[in-house]
Amino acid sequence: MTFLDIRLIDIIDIVLVAYLMYRLYKLIKGTVALNIFIGIFAFIIFWLMIKALNMQLSSTILDNFVNVGVIAIIIVFQQEIRRFLLLLGSRYNLMGRFSLDSFFMSKTPGMMSFYIKPLVRACEDFSKSKTGALIVITRRSELLDYVQTGELINAVISKQLLKSVFFKNSPLHDGALIISQSKIKAAGCILPVSQNMELPKQLGLRHRAALGITEATDAMAIVVSEETGRISFFNAGKGLYNIKSEELEKRLEEGVVNN
Repeated sequence: MTFLDIRLIDIIDIVLVAYLMYRLYKLIKGTVALNIFIGIFAFIIFWLMIKALNMQLSSTILDNFVNVGVIAIIIVFQQEIRRFLLLLGSRYNLMGRFSLDSFFMSKTPGMMSFYIKPLVRACEDFSKSKTGALIVITRRSELLDYVQTGELINAVISKQLLKSVFFKNSPLHDGALIISQSKIKAAGCILPVSQNMELPKQLGLRHRAALGITEATDAMAIVVSEETGRISFFNAGKGLYNIKSEELEKRLEEGVVNN
């Protein structure tokens, strides 16, 4: 096969495989799964060497492992595979893009300020009083699986209501509050915790849960530290730590507009 024999579909095929490999690397980067993946790659190299040297006994034993390799990989990487499928389902959710709600609800600055402003003001108060908070803002995916783990509220967003939910004696203050379609959908929700080993050790479970939900879905998340009062913002599996309220408001507006 010469260079002239390469078709356009072959180039598309190469680019597609390269993109899938890149997304796979991003998905497992910084997690224990990366070490497992490297171990599997080393095993494959060792198996090919055994085959090349024609070592019959070792080759027969390793062949049996390779024959069930696909099933073993699914078992070992079940969490990563689930995260990858969730990523595809939430970030490329065509039903959400072309739904009637998204058609009739225009993202005007007035509508954004209707719930972003009280949200930011509440986070400012949490920061001053060192009140721990974990708030998730949905985008195309409504996170119904996670909403059902908490208490349904379905109320208009207000600073006082947010402060009531995260009051230290409130039964819902330890879980996550989920905002969907400009309303407080639920509180006390349980989120997936990130397995990213690169996350600073001093960050607690709220930060890991915020990172985890943004790794698995297209949602945004805000965390206010109970120890330091610092505000953190998470989006697309990345975090901004110790930001000011102005920066938080800017990031939220950008996230809503780009939805």
